[in-house]
Amino acid sequence: MQALGVVLLVIGAAISVRERKFMLMWRSHPPSNQLATALSQLVGTAGGIYLSLELLFSFLKIPENWWTDSVFFVEPLAVLSLLLAILQPFALKVWFKLRKSGR
Repeated sequence: MQALGVVLLVIGAAISVRERKFMLMWRSHPPSNQLATALSQLVGTAGGIYLSLELLFSFLKIPENWWTDSVFFVEPLAVLSLLLAILQPFALKVWFKLRKSGR
């Protein structure tokens, strides 16, 4: 079951990087290596979300060991931040379409 989750996460990351790469094409000065830029954006976004969630948990004094006895081999907070970073370009795309149709 965990292997299926990892495979789905990798597929989602690949699709998200592809979407980010497509969004980079439409900039006025596209970077020379769009794949590297899209991948670094994905990792940077996931890292930012992870740090924000960690700070939120420490601010709210939520114990960090609530998932230590789980069956996951990775930290669930890291997976959540990666999932949110994967969904981010698609949410932006929907938001832009909604905003464009509302004019």
